[in-house]
Amino acid sequence: MYKAIIIDDEPKGRLALRQKLTDYCPSIEVIAEADNGPEGIFLIEHHKPKIIFLDIEMPRMNGFDMLSEIEEKSFHIIFTTAYDQYAIKAIRFAAFDYLLKPVDIDELKAAVEKFEARENAQVKSSAEATAKQVELLKQNMQQPRKQLHKLAIPTLDGLFFYDVTDVVQLEANSNYTNIYFQNKTKITASKTLKEFEEILPEDIFFRAHHSHIINLNYIKRYIKGDGGQIELQNGNYVDVSRRKKDEFLKIIGY
Repeated sequence: MYKAIIIDDEPKGRLALRQKLTDYCPSIEVIAEADNGPEGIFLIEHHKPKIIFLDIEMPRMNGFDMLSEIEEKSFHIIFTTAYDQYAIKAIRFAAFDYLLKPVDIDELKAAVEKFEARENAQVKSSAEATAKQVELLKQNMQQPRKQLHKLAIPTLDGLFFYDVTDVVQLEANSNYTNIYFQNKTKITASKTLKEFEEILPEDIFFRAHHSHIINLNYIKRYIKGDGGQIELQNGNYVDVSRRKKDEFLKIIGY
């Protein structure tokens, strides 16, 4: 059993989430609840939970401010929120999990299963990395819409933080993604290509093929063909699928 704490200023929201966790997530034991940030800090420091379900918008002290006050963030965080799509994108840029209110049972089960998988795989994490995630999320939430720049990338070795503009290419690798950077380094992220496609800015990144997303700013040349090929500035070549060819040529003004 994993010890959990629910922090939410809405009593009905806490009750509903606790009941769903009891009914559908038997590995999670809710050991405490808080209706405000200061109480949440006390309960976390006292109980040392493995996972917290945290509402973002609370009076007096919101979820971000609460997390900033906790020195040792050695727990998994799942945000619960009624925020709009932009805020959700900011959450995903920081590689946090979230649940939209009212919490859907299937989404709750999926989030808990993802947490369990990380625990079972013993994916490396640290309080320092979580602190960086929280800070990144706060920065993202303060950015004007469509101007998210910093991206947290989860890997089996922990979290890495990059500027989006440094990403040259993303390549599908089963349930993982190989990410290539402008300095010619490469990492393997524990997210699918589709997950990255959903959050990366569409004015910069283009899915040229079912296995490849490219940064349009790093195109060196286009080679004609059935679908054609793109040569990137890092020396890699990416096929353009036939169904994506017209869209791509329109984007580059060919």
